[in-house]
Amino acid sequence: MTVSQVGPPEVQPAGQQAPVGRVHGNRAVLTASALLVVGVLVLSALSLSVGAGEVGAGDVLDYVLGRNGARDSSRLSLVVGDLRLPRTLTALAVGAALGTAGCLLQAVTRNPLAETGLLGVNAGASLGVVVGIAFLGVSSGYGYLLWAFGGAVLASALVLLIASRRGGGSPMRLVLAGSALGATFGGITSVLIVNSAETYDRFRFWVLGSLAGVEGFTKLGSLVPVLAVGFVVALLIARPLSALALGDDLAKGLGHRPGVIRVVVAVAVTLLTAASVALVGPISFLGLLAGFLARAVTGPRLTAQIVLAGLIGAGVLTGSDVLARVVSRPFEAPVSVIIALFGAPVLIAIVRSRRMASMGMTDPAAEESPKGGRGVAARLPRPRKGTRDEGVHGGADTLVVRSGSLSLLVPRRAAVAAFALTALLVGAVVLSAYAGQSEMSLSRTFSAVFGSGDRFDVLLVQKFRLGRIVAGLAAGAALGLAGCLTQTLARNRLATPELLGVNDGATAAVLLSATLSGTFGAWWAGPLGALVAVLVVTAVSGGLGQRGYRVLVVGLAMSALASAVTQVVLSRRSLNSASSLYVWTSGSLNGRSYSVAVPVLIGLAVLVPLALAVARHLNALRFDDSTAASLGVAPGRVRLVCMLLAVGLAGLAVGICGPVGFIALASPVIAGRLAGPLRVPVVGSLLVGATLVVLADTVGRVALDGVEIPVGIVSTVLGGPFLLWVLLGRSAATRV
Repeated sequence: MTVSQVGPPEVQPAGQQAPVGRVHGNRAVLTASALLVVGVLVLSALSLSVGAGEVGAGDVLDYVLGRNGARDSSRLSLVVGDLRLPRTLTALAVGAALGTAGCLLQAVTRNPLAETGLLGVNAGASLGVVVGIAFLGVSSGYGYLLWAFGGAVLASALVLLIASRRGGGSPMRLVLAGSALGATFGGITSVLIVNSAETYDRFRFWVLGSLAGVEGFTKLGSLVPVLAVGFVVALLIARPLSALALGDDLAKGLGHRPGVIRVVVAVAVTLLTAASVALVGPISFLGLLAGFLARAVTGPRLTAQIVLAGLIGAGVLTGSDVLARVVSRPFEAPVSVIIALFGAPVLIAIVRSRRMASMGMTDPAAEESPKGGRGVAARLPRPRKGTRDEGVHGGADTLVVRSGSLSLLVPRRAAVAAFALTALLVGAVVLSAYAGQSEMSLSRTFSAVFGSGDRFDVLLVQKFRLGRIVAGLAAGAALGLAGCLTQTLARNRLATPELLGVNDGATAAVLLSATLSGTFGAWWAGPLGALVAVLVVTAVSGGLGQRGYRVLVVGLAMSALASAVTQVVLSRRSLNSASSLYVWTSGSLNGRSYSVAVPVLIGLAVLVPLALAVARHLNALRFDDSTAASLGVAPGRVRLVCMLLAVGLAGLAVGICGPVGFIALASPVIAGRLAGPLRVPVVGSLLVGATLVVLADTVGRVALDGVEIPVGIVSTVLGGPFLLWVLLGRSAATRV
């Protein structure tokens, strides 16, 4: 490739005519831009004409043009000048900012799924608002603005610092650091909210994202300079960022500095997103959708992408705000829910279209391997020198157990790991039964377990603590096994049931069943919601065998829809009911007992033997499908069985304790490190998951005096650093 070919598409040697295809491409972009501008203007006029106050389009036009003395009317000044006009301009500015930020993130990470939440900006802004509410009593919109902006900037600065320590702020490190830090910040936010009804009451409406609180130009005017700087930086960085798409080495050869480019992009994204979140709260999905659609229209021309992404974001947010005012009159729907309901089907339709390959949405299996060959083959680590094939002959790491004519090959390392994990699990159970707010010695605890001793001790241990422990054991074992199955199917250590929208689907189903039936905790609701979610994801993405971006996009869309349903259900309930349900949606074992654990225990009794029976086939699935078939395994059949097992287990676990994060991710990773890389750690994942949930619940009960932290929040706070360690570690096996 010559230097003249690398330059921007618009640059042509003097005296030469642009190719016909390029002219047509430019015309298509100009046509799309013109249509978008017209659409944004129409939506803006509609936004000014719709809303409370019974002020029609004619009165609005008179006020804007200053005709017929309209500006002397106090009613028009209030409705149009103080409410509708600032709200419309805020929607346009925030939509354009989020669309531009999403486009920049997708370009710098070379990932069409990149979204503004990737840098931890939304999580940092949420934490800032909660800190302001909880500790300083902030209650005004301007106070939210300051604390949200400060939290967002702090989160982005930390992400840049973590990502640049090794690897020079590469796209992957930026994304992973943002995800891990966002999870930790989200957990800390939940810690502050879950034990304060007043803080939660203020936060639950702000976190939905809404323009209903926009009054006057004070808030918008204070952040216009920040937004302006963000837009200017985005346009100035477009050309160097286009060079970065060619690769770091070629970008350096063209005189650019990749590390500096990424830092500047991160600064621009932070300014745009932080100001937007401070103004209207966290609005997810918009940046992803706008950048995605802009790239579908413009192709690789980044400057055009940025402009179109801004227009698309402005139009989508303004139109969604109009719908939010009219779909549930006299109430107002959260605008983020409208965007999720509108954006998810559109995004799925785009991913299903033929333009997917041209947009970079290719299956990783079809991409070039690091050595330059085509195709990526799944490789398993080689056995240590001196060992033989364990599955056939036995070896140094295999113990042969014989009884008459029967013999059994027991992997020595896996067996030792299983015994060690069992001992650790027993210790965790003893610690959980002993630990608590009451003064009880270890000997009294053991006596109470067996029904002897003080009656109060027996009641406390047997009725409350042991029932809770059994529920935690069942949920943790189910999550650990579900994570093991999902990661093996996806051939990816980072794959969890969340990838398929299972957790969010199960959570939404449980809340809907509670709303419709008036009773909470129906055991069937979680598995049913999980099954619906995975059926939708697999059907839309093209089947269980699909890998790569298509499944990720559809899973993300499914999670967004289910989360929107969950947030709407919580916002419509009374404060007391919503507070208790929020604790459960954070992942909690509070009040859980033997009765809720029984369905999961029955499920485990059926599903665990099935998982063990297909364990040998799971080992073969870690290779590609053709290799597995040559080994006598039917990949489609095994994948279907394992997927149903994982969905059932995850759904049952959500029914017990809500969506507990990171257990399904961490359990197979830890179990695999202990048992060795040559086999799927089915039993180890089950034991590790049960141990982690019991330990996390114990920490949540004793960490703060008189205050209980739900198990899901503990696992999230601790899981963020663990995720960072797994993803940014030296081992190539843990990389995506």
